[in-house]
Amino acid sequence: MKKFSFVVSLICSVFLVNGQEILSIDNALQIALENNYDIKVIEKDLEIAENNSSVYNSGYLPTASVSSGAGYNNNSSLLETADGTKIEAHNVVSTNYNASLGVNYVLFDGLNRKYSYKRLKEVYNLTELQARQVIESTMLSLYLAYFEVARLSENENNQKQTLDISKRRLLRAEYASSYGQNTKLDVLNAEVDVNNDSINYLDSQRQLTNAKRNLNVVLGREADITSFNVDTDVQYAIDLNLQVLLQNALDNNVLLLQVNKGLEISDYDVSISKSGWMPTVSANGSYGWNKSINDEPVGFSFANSQQYGLNAGVSLGWNIFDGGRTKTNVQNAKIAMDAQEIEKEQFTQELTRDVYNAWEFYQNALFKLQVQETNVQTNQRNFERTNEQYKLGQISSIDFRLAQVNLLNAERDLSQSKYDAKNAEYQLLYLAGELLNN
Repeated sequence: MKKFSFVVSLICSVFLVNGQEILSIDNALQIALENNYDIKVIEKDLEIAENNSSVYNSGYLPTASVSSGAGYNNNSSLLETADGTKIEAHNVVSTNYNASLGVNYVLFDGLNRKYSYKRLKEVYNLTELQARQVIESTMLSLYLAYFEVARLSENENNQKQTLDISKRRLLRAEYASSYGQNTKLDVLNAEVDVNNDSINYLDSQRQLTNAKRNLNVVLGREADITSFNVDTDVQYAIDLNLQVLLQNALDNNVLLLQVNKGLEISDYDVSISKSGWMPTVSANGSYGWNKSINDEPVGFSFANSQQYGLNAGVSLGWNIFDGGRTKTNVQNAKIAMDAQEIEKEQFTQELTRDVYNAWEFYQNALFKLQVQETNVQTNQRNFERTNEQYKLGQISSIDFRLAQVNLLNAERDLSQSKYDAKNAEYQLLYLAGELLNN
C-alpha cells in the first residue's frame, strides 16, 4: 500500500532540572507528529483517497454475478382442444429450479473510465498535499505555542528576580527604619512594591501554566501535564535570501501546489464530460441452468424439463443526441477551469505579496531584537549603578523602583522580540514551502 509518510530524523534527549523535564523543540515536534488530532484525521482521509484511487474503483474490472431460485406452484386447469375434448386437472403441483453465472465487461465507454481513473489518482495526490498542509500548519501552531511557553518562562523568571529584589529592598528598609536611618514611608513603599510584584509573579505563573496547556493540546497529550520546561535558546537562520524564498514559494508553496493540482483535475473533468459524445461497447456472458418438474402434465406440458448452456453477446449503445446535456457539461467544465486559472493568478500575486511582507517583518524583527539587546544591557548597567547609589542613600526609593521597572520592561521586550523574530522566520519558511525541509 502506498503510504504518505513524513520521516523526522532526530536525536532527542531528556534532561531534568529541578525535577522537571526539558522538552526540546525537536522532541515536541516528534510528539505532535505522532499524536496531533488534526494529523490523525487527515491520515484517515488519505486512506480513503487511496482506496478510491485503486483499480477496484476504476471501472476497469469486469463484474460477475450469481443468481439462483426455486419455485412451487399448485394450480387447477381446464383445457379444451379443437375437437371439443375437455381436459381437466386439479391441484397440479409443479416445481422450478434455476441458477446462473453472469459476467459483464465494458469494452469501451468513450474514455470516461480512463480519465475518471486518472482523476482519482490526482485526487489522491491532492489529498497528499492537503495532508502536507495540515502537517505544516500543525508545525506552525506548535512553534507558536512552544515559543509562547518559552517567552512566558523567561517572563516568570524575570518577575521572580524582580520580586526577590523588592523583598531584599523591603528587608533593608525595615532594618534602616529600626535604626532610624529612614522613615516608615520607605517601608510602606517597599511593602507596596513587594505586593505588586507578588501579584505580577502569580499572574506570570498562571499565564505560563495556561500556555503549557495550550501546547499540550497541539501535542495531542493530556492538558494537565505542566511539569516540564522548554528550551529558551533560539538559533536564527543566517542564509535566508529574499529572491530564493520567493522562487521557492512559487515552486513549493503547498497551497499553490493544491491550486495547480485542482487545475489538473479540472482538465480531466473536461475530458470526462466529452465522453458523453462517444459510444459504449459492452460484452456479456452467462451460464444458466433451469429445471422444471410437473407431477401431472396437462396438455402439452412435459413431466420434466431441463435447460443449461452458455450465452454470450456484445452490445453497442450510442446516444447520438442527448438534448444538449453533454455540450452543456463540457462548456461548464471549461468555464470552471478558466475560473481556476484566474484564481491561480490571484493566489500567486497574494503569495508574492505575503512573502515580501513576511520578509520585511522578519528583517524588522531582527533589527528590533538587536536594539532590545542593547536596551537591556543599558538598563542593566543603569540598575546596577542605581542600586549602588540606593545602598549609599544617594537616591530615593522612587528612583530605585523606576530603574527596577525599566529593567524588567526591557527584559520583557527583549523576550518578545526574540520569539517574534523566530516565529517570523518560520512563517517565511512556511510560505516558501521549506518548513518540512527545515
